[in-house]
Amino acid sequence: MSKSSDDELEKKAGTATNKHEKDLHTHDHKNGSCSHSHDEHDHHEVKNRKHSHAGHSHGGHHHGHHHGHSHGHHGHSHAPNNKAGLLIALIITAGIMVLEFVGGLVTNSLALLSDSGHMLSDTAALALSLAAMWFAVRPRSSSRTYGFHRFEILAALLNGVTLFVIAAFIVVEAIKRFGDPPSVASGTMMIIAGIGLLANLASAWFLMRKADVKDNLNVRSAYLHVIGDAIGSVGAIIAGILMSLFSWYIADPIISVVVALLILKSAWGIIKSTVHILMEGTPANVDAEQVEEMLRQIPGVTDVHDLHIWTITSGLDSLSCHLKVEDSVDSQKVLQQAISQIAVEFQIEHATIQIEKSELKHSECKV
Repeated sequence: MSKSSDDELEKKAGTATNKHEKDLHTHDHKNGSCSHSHDEHDHHEVKNRKHSHAGHSHGGHHHGHHHGHSHGHHGHSHAPNNKAGLLIALIITAGIMVLEFVGGLVTNSLALLSDSGHMLSDTAALALSLAAMWFAVRPRSSSRTYGFHRFEILAALLNGVTLFVIAAFIVVEAIKRFGDPPSVASGTMMIIAGIGLLANLASAWFLMRKADVKDNLNVRSAYLHVIGDAIGSVGAIIAGILMSLFSWYIADPIISVVVALLILKSAWGIIKSTVHILMEGTPANVDAEQVEEMLRQIPGVTDVHDLHIWTITSGLDSLSCHLKVEDSVDSQKVLQQAISQIAVEFQIEHATIQIEKSELKHSECKV
């Protein structure tokens, strides 16, 4: 064979090798991710780990914890920054609280004073929410196996209770003024209330942009405090307009009562949600009957009992149950399917499942 033929064969072999190496290390730029091809077993294993970890067997109990490991996405995620949102809202709220309190004393406006009192509670609520987040990330211990996650729920409950107290104070003070409403410097009152409204809207905007006001109950309670402030500022502006145009000074206590009732509505929603969590109630977004039905339909499962679903803190739901299976089935396969379906269909990533066969006997659970 000639030298040119040898060179041509080497060139083709090199091209084939490069192509093979390129296939083994492909980069999907369209999806903004990198996928590294090793072998089918590795991919299958990673895929299974992405959905769930089968867990360990401890005296007949199987613990499954679903952990999402996203190896393919290196893009920019916009995860909520609850601490940043709360800190910005805290600074704004504290500044306006001082302004409205001084303004209420100068103008003799109950609407402004009540709103500044509400903002005082908001300042405390935002500070408490920040403290709760600091406590929540502390590591668990042998005496607190769930760590301090529940502190956020306690902070939300305390925020809801303070809203009730403030609303009651406003109503009592308003009733005193109904008989002989004092004169109010409506012009100055409206200016201060307008500044307060803009500040409240700015706080709410930062919380919506940076924090999770929908699913995090702690942040949501602080957000509702800020919204309550904004409503109070609107009420003060309306009262100022009525007093300025018609000298209706009774508008000041009337608007204050309306604001108090709106505050009570928000407070009740927070208290109801937090008490439900503290009582280990089923999460609002999960139907326990649907979970049980799904588990019963897994091949090999003959019975589902002692099913419990609860919330540890906002965004962290847990489940435990016993699955009775046929003696002939592979219990690990049943466990794997149960964990995966619970995570995918109900977004519950912390599941503890006990697999039982006919020879296992245990006393009836009391709850």
